[in-house]
Amino acid sequence: MSFTVAIVGRPNVGKSTLFNRLVGKRLALVDNRPGVTRDRREGRARLGDLDFTAIDTAGLEQAAPESLTGRMQAQTDAAIAAADAVFFLVDARAGMTPVDQAFANLVRRSGKPAILIANKSEGRAGAAGALEAFALGLGEPIAVSAEHDEGFADLYAALRAALPEATAEPQDEAPRDDKAAPIRVAVVGRPNTGKSTLINRLLGEERLLTGPEAGITRDAIAVELEWRGRRFRIHDTAGLRRRARIEEKLEKLSVADALHAVRFAEVVIVLMDAERPFEEQDLRIADLVEREGRALVIGMNKWDLVESRTGAIKQLREETDHWLPQVKGVGVVAVSALTGSGLDRLMTAAIEAHAVWNRRTPTSALNRWLAEVVAAHPPPAVSGRRIRLDYLTQPKARPPSFVLFLSRADAVPDAYRRYLVNSLRATFELPGTPIRLTLREKKNPYAGKKKKGK
Repeated sequence: MSFTVAIVGRPNVGKSTLFNRLVGKRLALVDNRPGVTRDRREGRARLGDLDFTAIDTAGLEQAAPESLTGRMQAQTDAAIAAADAVFFLVDARAGMTPVDQAFANLVRRSGKPAILIANKSEGRAGAAGALEAFALGLGEPIAVSAEHDEGFADLYAALRAALPEATAEPQDEAPRDDKAAPIRVAVVGRPNTGKSTLINRLLGEERLLTGPEAGITRDAIAVELEWRGRRFRIHDTAGLRRRARIEEKLEKLSVADALHAVRFAEVVIVLMDAERPFEEQDLRIADLVEREGRALVIGMNKWDLVESRTGAIKQLREETDHWLPQVKGVGVVAVSALTGSGLDRLMTAAIEAHAVWNRRTPTSALNRWLAEVVAAHPPPAVSGRRIRLDYLTQPKARPPSFVLFLSRADAVPDAYRRYLVNSLRATFELPGTPIRLTLREKKNPYAGKKKKGK
């Protein structure tokens, strides 16, 4: 079903940049100066597997109706009225302003499903501003960077949730509940690790072209699969070589398509060659998946070619934790795409990783844990002053993301941050999934106030 989304917000928050990113073309003019867009512009947009009409609008400003700015706002009001949903953009780096609050009320009164987008969220400064957007009362802000193509997988999920009927996949049978929605899986790895052969074995047919030559796969091909009662949408991708070795334009496009599949996946299976595991490029790919915040499973393919020995699987898990400490406990499965051995364990590991990636923890349990870890190992004093850890909450999952409110965010050593993350992973059973921990200082209510004279 086709639908329309209006992109609104105050001037210079990146509406046209987001519009161009969604339509895949530079249709809208983009400049650092505010007010470049005046008329509303429509274009055919694509986000993941969703096709819809996007409307770029002028920046919302308070002005008299007869003025040019007022007439521009009338165009924006018309776009909101015509839309099925609204993308409300704020600038995460600039923080929230009274204008944002005023027009958040306007969007709320429209009655249209609204998705709050904190644009320009790359880096630490942007991450802190994204959290401030909670104050607008439009729900959980989606942190994106339209310029750097970051956060669009979360935006995709939010759009599906806001318009469930319009974004539902067409089906002949009765609609399924949310638990039966297919798990989106991307299979990635170096060239010639057996990605296409693995998917063909799962499907039970030669659906994808395979062969001894490296680099046969170019496009990211999506196939539907039902495995033991669970539905999957699996993307086969081109092999990822080191950037310095990528020269041909076609290979650059293939790699870009593979990275796109990773960003929109829920679970990523990194397939390695069991005869040559944990090469530098394998570790780079796994690190990329962790930075993108996707659930991760390590598939060790061609296990049938490895000499059988006692304790080999245990040693493999220990090596994985050694080489990939940022996702300690990640599922590692020995498989053979050629013979089909280990496929049940691989798909089970993907389902388990997906469940952990979606896990939420109650705030009460988090703060009991915080009191215990601080008592066991308090943060070090900096310049003779203790760091006070006040409060911990989990604003979102996919991946599990936590916000710690404390007295001095910039003074927390990296080693202590890692201690907290590792303890979170062990205590709340979050093996192998990326964990996001944001440190945020509580505002001092007395800051800026003059001391009273005696």
